[in-house]
Amino acid sequence: QVQLVESGGGLVQPGGSLRLSCAASGSISSISSMRWFRQAPGKQRELVAAITRDGVTNYADSVKGRFTISRDNAKNTVYLQMNNLNPEDTAAYYCNADITALFSRHTWGYWGQGTQVTVSS
Repeated sequence: QVQLVESGGGLVQPGGSLRLSCAASGSISSISSMRWFRQAPGKQRELVAAITRDGVTNYADSVKGRFTISRDNAKNTVYLQMNNLNPEDTAAYYCNADITALFSRHTWGYWGQGTQVTVSS
């Protein structure tokens, strides 16, 4: 069984920083792309950032220059460093990963449970 667990959310003032982590655990053979999504109340879930196993990244225009996605393949963990946060970044943040489980030939997308980020003074 595969599980993704996020951590690092919280309340921060505008201009502040937070670092989110998402660790994958369980019977994992390999992890290809890993992503961070976010969903604000009343809005659709949107892709924030993505990273391939080789470290190629892409970002939503709204976070370019402020957010940095990275990963530690040895720890099956993806990170999202968020700087210069503003109230529009307030949302539940979800990690997503393409994982091949042990003894499986198929790759499935797994989701974490989400972590809340609130930017407010």
